Amino acid sequence: MAKQKIDPTAKPASLPDWIKRLDEVRLPVPQTSHDRVCKAIRDNRSSLRDIAELMQNSPALVLSVMREANSHTHGSLAEPAENLEVALNRLGLKRAEELLARLPSVPDQDIPVALRQLLLVSQHASQQANGLFGSRLARLWQDIHWGSLLFLSPLWPMAVVYPKLLEEWELRVIHKGESARVVEQQLFGVRLLDLCIGLTEAWHLPMWVSQGYTLLLNEQRMLVKALRIARDEDPLHQQQLLDAAPHLRRWLNQPANTVLLANGLAMSAQESWTCPHTQRWQFLTALYLQQPLAEVQQQVHQQAVTSARTTLMPDLWHPALSLIWPWHVQKIHRGLLPAPPPTAEALAVWRSRCTELLMEPSRFANAMHLTTCAKEALVASGMQRVMLLMTDRAQSTLRVHQVDGLPKDAANLSLDVVHSTMLQRLLEKSAQVRFTPDNHAQFSALLPPILRRLFNGEHLLLRSLSCNGKVVMLMVADQGGGPFSETTVQAFGKTAQCIEKALHCFTNRGA
Repeated sequence: MAKQKIDPTAKPASLPDWIKRLDEVRLPVPQTSHDRVCKAIRDNRSSLRDIAELMQNSPALVLSVMREANSHTHGSLAEPAENLEVALNRLGLKRAEELLARLPSVPDQDIPVALRQLLLVSQHASQQANGLFGSRLARLWQDIHWGSLLFLSPLWPMAVVYPKLLEEWELRVIHKGESARVVEQQLFGVRLLDLCIGLTEAWHLPMWVSQGYTLLLNEQRMLVKALRIARDEDPLHQQQLLDAAPHLRRWLNQPANTVLLANGLAMSAQESWTCPHTQRWQFLTALYLQQPLAEVQQQVHQQAVTSARTTLMPDLWHPALSLIWPWHVQKIHRGLLPAPPPTAEALAVWRSRCTELLMEPSRFANAMHLTTCAKEALVASGMQRVMLLMTDRAQSTLRVHQVDGLPKDAANLSLDVVHSTMLQRLLEKSAQVRFTPDNHAQFSALLPPILRRLFNGEHLLLRSLSCNGKVVMLMVADQGGGPFSETTVQAFGKTAQCIEKALHCFTNRGA
């Protein structure tokens, strides 16, 4: 029977409705992964392990296979398959190939960004789990690997059909610190944890996945007790406290907790390596492993880098990106130091570019020539990431003209103004907005998600420029997301004035 088409505007009203709705979603699979797996299945020389290894590069494909293999175990004597090899063996290659034929196979760039970002987090979590716990609990490596990869899978279909709800949840709960219970009641009408448990049961996912959600929902008191001990800086005192609470020790040492710890580390690192969420999961991991916090932090960073080597994409954010900054830049990004002012040589280049912008008559052959000079002026002033966008005639779309310090794909972006109230306001008249830690959560919610990902950090400058009474350009720039050098901020304002005069002179050059 054909699946019903999901109306993206309709929102389920109850937990059973939510489970039914998300269960109907067919997750898109990257075309390259799909083709490779199909080829391997048809190749008689491929073992089940070979096919499983190819499949794990596409977590959505893994979930589909596990669900299909376990869909017929309900009510039977067979236990649900706990890993992909068992699932493939149970399905058989013929049924696996038939399943692949039913799944939507699309190019990577056509898969919704919200889903690809969540899948990246899941792959990062799996790498953390394998690196931190895989060798320590070698007998259980399959449970650790597949449990950690599939832990967030109940949210994957939501990222396809309700990405805005997830985005708003993240903004309000993670960044603004609002009550999860209150926000979820307003956005979903149900607790997210209840929904996740419901889907893990409906899909017969590995037991450790549902155990992690049950712990978060029903065992928070134990989690708090463990965290208090984990924060104790004396290892001997930690041991004494655990010895005095054998029930807590047994609860903490459950192997299933590795799945939750790995996902906690991966999810919180998306916000920051130094935020309270990340520190809590690092403390708990150090207590679980009985290792010093600094040692665990080093391992976590190494696993993040390993993950980024295989999963990084230009339009997605991976926390490992911030680990490559030198220590003095790390301190800048942590808000400990402002960025250094531009050097005398850089300021000389900046003045030269501003002089070119102010020349009359205009020396620019075309708009690209002008925006190249403008970009070079901003970079010389000390800006580390720069984007210049031009409006279309209807002022409904902003298209990138110049970028610096950003992924190459950023040069091809176009932004629909209707989806961002901040962009709408900036296009009404010339204006400047400066993001700081005090207003970042409020203002970033008004930006398109892609700009938030490209310009991660709490410090950002946006300025719209007018020509003949109409906004024609938007400047977006920062110094890596950390605190600005005030010299650079002043130069940004002066550069904007020069660009505005250059636009006027260029546009009216034939008058």
